[in-house]
Amino acid sequence: MEIVFLIFILMLSIFLGFELINKVPSTLHTPLMSGSNAISGITLVGALALAGNTSDPQLSTWLATGAVALATINVVGGYMVTDRMLAMFKKKEGSK
Repeated sequence: MEIVFLIFILMLSIFLGFELINKVPSTLHTPLMSGSNAISGITLVGALALAGNTSDPQLSTWLATGAVALATINVVGGYMVTDRMLAMFKKKEGSK
């Protein structure tokens, strides 16, 4: 029964996430991206905290390493895209 409940929560979160992202105006995309980068930063902290605090140290180390790697890629890539988007709004050299 627990697996059915977890699958239901997963499907509900996918549906709600899809619906919410489609309704976001383009002017709010950059602030929301920065917010999602902050959430990935929380994932990094959680993965680092998990790394040594479990009954199976080898499994938790591998899972935490994977979580740290993926969250780091997400944070760095997200901030690179955010920086590039914000650069589009800066005035060009020589324009009035």
